[in-house]
Amino acid sequence: MLVDSHCHLDFSDLAENLSSVLDLMRSNDVAGAVCIGVTLEELPRVLSLAETHRHIFASVGVHPETTDIKEPTVAELVRLAQHPKVVAIGETGLDYYWHKDQPEWQRERFRTHIRAAIEVGKPLVVHNREATADTLRIMAEEGAGQVGGILHCFTEPWAVAEEALALGFHISISGIVTFKNALIVKDVASRVPLDRLLIETDSPYLAPVPFRGKLNQPGYVKYVAEEVARLRGIPTEEVANATTDNFFRLFPQTRTSLTQ
Repeated sequence: MLVDSHCHLDFSDLAENLSSVLDLMRSNDVAGAVCIGVTLEELPRVLSLAETHRHIFASVGVHPETTDIKEPTVAELVRLAQHPKVVAIGETGLDYYWHKDQPEWQRERFRTHIRAAIEVGKPLVVHNREATADTLRIMAEEGAGQVGGILHCFTEPWAVAEEALALGFHISISGIVTFKNALIVKDVASRVPLDRLLIETDSPYLAPVPFRGKLNQPGYVKYVAEEVARLRGIPTEEVANATTDNFFRLFPQTRTSLTQ
């Protein structure tokens, strides 16, 4: 059994072909997926997917790169996270690629999410792009380790992974690990303790080899598992079992839906 810890099934490219996307998940033994919230305005369609499909779960958050949207408050995130299919707070974090002035509003938004996660007792889904030092600093300052969570689509060197692990977070590996020149990601994927490792697609983006450059989807998470297993010199089944067990420990409310 495999689980995709991070995808965007509500995005139009996947939502418009949802039946075939779900069929591929079943045929590739992908038992479930977390559909990640990126704005409060778009959250209803994420929740609708989770409510309609037993094996789809949701997160609540505002992506760090988004502007001209409704700004979240701690109280509102906590309220929205009470939904029974919401398993995490995020996608949150910092993205200095699109905002090279390193805006303080982004850092404050990140702090808001961490405080909400601690209040509601649910883990965080953290995005980091060209903002590693500030991301780790804010996580430490706000006590994010109280709830833990995921550094998703991890692309940083092993030293950064060690810091995230020390803060109580899991490392999630995406299809980037299958790219020939992704040596840093391959190194991390081979070294993260199996009990702190997750896998994801971040679909519809970052399709793994042999689908690189095409539309990604949760069913392709099996190719991530296969590459991680190759790098570690272990059976794919061992990676599947470990990452699924880690998923259940991080999101215990998903176990019954995905195992019955």
